[in-house]
Amino acid sequence: FSQHKYQFFNLIMKFAMKSFILLSLSVGASAFTTPQTKVHRGTLFISSESVSTDVFEEEISPEPILPEMSESMPFMVRPAALTGELPGDVGFDPLGFAKSQEDLMNYREAEVKHARLAMLAAAGWPISEVFDKKIAAAFGLTAILDAGDRAPSVLNGGLGKVSPIYWVICLGAAAAVDFYGISKSRSNDASYFPGNLGFDPLGVYPKDKDGQLRMQLAEIKNGRLAMIAIFAFAIQEFVSKVGIVDETPLFFFPLGQTLKMYTNSGYIQ
Repeated sequence: FSQHKYQFFNLIMKFAMKSFILLSLSVGASAFTTPQTKVHRGTLFISSESVSTDVFEEEISPEPILPEMSESMPFMVRPAALTGELPGDVGFDPLGFAKSQEDLMNYREAEVKHARLAMLAAAGWPISEVFDKKIAAAFGLTAILDAGDRAPSVLNGGLGKVSPIYWVICLGAAAAVDFYGISKSRSNDASYFPGNLGFDPLGVYPKDKDGQLRMQLAEIKNGRLAMIAIFAFAIQEFVSKVGIVDETPLFFFPLGQTLKMYTNSGYIQ
């Protein structure tokens, strides 16, 4: 019986040793293989949601902190209504005209209209002084420039020489454009901004947002400069009694003619 017991015990030990060896080999082999994991559709959906949420949170930028002082006049506090949202807004409102967002939009609408009119006038004023006598002679009309080659104006006088038909046409066209602009501003169009009349026959207005802002900034800057220029034209001609094209012929006449004018006037001896 003891011999059978010894053989049975020996058999159990051999079986245990073989099992241990096989288990060790399987564990060692699994250390060099990539574990296979099941990706459930629900888990993938949750992870994509979390990623998209993170991206969305990263795209949200905090609101910019508005400066306390005016950019154009650093010694003055920035007006509350001038937030820099509009192109060309540098916080210049020393008299405090714009007290609300509605006031600011109304003033910007008026500024754009005057800027565009001033740009036309800044070009039309010297052109009229250059070509008025030639056009009048070609059609057998009386020139409206005075003896100093000055264009008619409130300060220069001579507005009575202009045909009433011209004033009717100008006032009618201005009224039509103004009426159309008012109707556009009150149409609750989300894409409307002050001065946006949808007039772009040459297609030069950019399609991208940054390009549009650059174009609006260029327009308002050139318009402001034109308003200053028109004021300077009127004051200069009123004081000097000479047309601006005669004051600065180099900008309006060929070089040879300019030198001849300077020679006759005594600038060149």
